[in-house]
Amino acid sequence: MSRKSLLPVVLVPTCILMIPAAAMLLRVEGWAWGVTDFVVFWILIAGVMLAYKLATRKAVSRAYRVAAGLALTAGLLLIWVNGAVGLIGSEENPANVMYGGVLLVGLIGAVMARLEPAGMAVTLFAMAIAQFMVPVVALVVWPGDFSPGVLAVFGLNGGFVLMFAASGLLFWRVGRRYGGTRVGAVA
Repeated sequence: MSRKSLLPVVLVPTCILMIPAAAMLLRVEGWAWGVTDFVVFWILIAGVMLAYKLATRKAVSRAYRVAAGLALTAGLLLIWVNGAVGLIGSEENPANVMYGGVLLVGLIGAVMARLEPAGMAVTLFAMAIAQFMVPVVALVVWPGDFSPGVLAVFGLNGGFVLMFAASGLLFWRVGRRYGGTRVGAVA
């Protein structure tokens, strides 16, 4: 990777984080980020962008690139929302730790699939199932701390399930079109 291709990995997170920085300067209620918050989220955004560049560097299929982008964006949003406010109850609710398992399924699956579309499809479908199961397990194990309500929690989780499943469908489509070739690349 050239320095020129890494420039967006540095600049885009910086530009995105200017929004909360401006909110802090304007003293918008609810924005109380510290330096650590900015550093952590800059690293998260830059890491996702770098992962996208590495995963799609040989991809010739637009569907593969969209699938990878959707999966990585869903993962980033899952970390961001869960870390900021928690998906189930507050961010201190122990049920929220289970979302780390969803991301672990994705990481292990991507390594095992070696980023090949068919394996990535299975991985993303497994992530969708794991994402769906988190609030089900939480409702059984921690029913008392289920704010903002059962429907809201399942609805929010449903959004993530849809993103992971849509990404899986796109990977499946690429796998069907290009067979077992790595990321639909022309070797």
